Amino acid sequence: MKRFSVALVLVAALLLSACGSAPAGGGSAASGASEAQRVHLVVGAVPTPHAEILNDVVKPMLAKKGIDIEVKEFEDYIAPNEALSAGDIDANYFQHVPYLEDWNQHHGTNLVWLAKVHIEPMGVYSKKIQSLDQLKDGDAVGIPNSPTSVSRALLLLQTAGLIQLKNGGSYTSTVDDIVANPKHLKFEEIQPELLPRSLDDLAAAAINGNYVLEAKEAGILKDPKPLIQEGAESPFANVLAVRAEDKGKPALCELAKALVTPEVKDYILQHYTGTVVPAQSLNPDSGCK
Repeated sequence: MKRFSVALVLVAALLLSACGSAPAGGGSAASGASEAQRVHLVVGAVPTPHAEILNDVVKPMLAKKGIDIEVKEFEDYIAPNEALSAGDIDANYFQHVPYLEDWNQHHGTNLVWLAKVHIEPMGVYSKKIQSLDQLKDGDAVGIPNSPTSVSRALLLLQTAGLIQLKNGGSYTSTVDDIVANPKHLKFEEIQPELLPRSLDDLAAAAINGNYVLEAKEAGILKDPKPLIQEGAESPFANVLAVRAEDKGKPALCELAKALVTPEVKDYILQHYTGTVVPAQSLNPDSGCK
């Protein structure tokens, strides 16, 4: 009996050992190999809507493909490009193409965009008037203080007939290019993220769509309705940007392609109700197929 019992124990031990080491499809060994092959990307973004889109839609989508996205949030328009240029992050998603081009020109960088994702139409908002016709002589109007946002705001105000810009204006126009200002409006250049809070002291302000959303969520603007707003044809589409030498890398291409999917479009349409407008396309020069 003793010999038979010992034999049974030995057989059981061998069977358990074999089961533990078998490379079955869903087993621990296969799982470990899968984890070792996963790719980790750090993507810089401002909170709304960029980080929301990445966390709510893109992150779970890419996780299924073995790509883990870490979203690093920034509160301004300068740090994300600095971090990308320094190699602290792999990509960023917060800026439009004119801003990216201006940044490269003034900082000697070579950042490129892979995909256009959405437009945040800039609008003119006010807590004091219901129509631009109600602006009085000498009223103070806030505009963003970043170079391309200044020109964007001025072009919008020109569309409303409030000012006239030299040669019709361009993406490099400044307040010095105003050649007609019938109401003698005073333009105050303010950090973009501070414009919603500044409405208490201004007659009106031109505000980027993402900061309108953040102000609404924070209760600063309870029911923001623009007095005038850019249309969907605006050239200021927000893009996914990377360093030029990283263009065409498979994981970054998967990220770019995820941002132009119907899932992202549906999310934008359902969550932002016109404050953010889909404008999805891959850059033909992205190196992504």
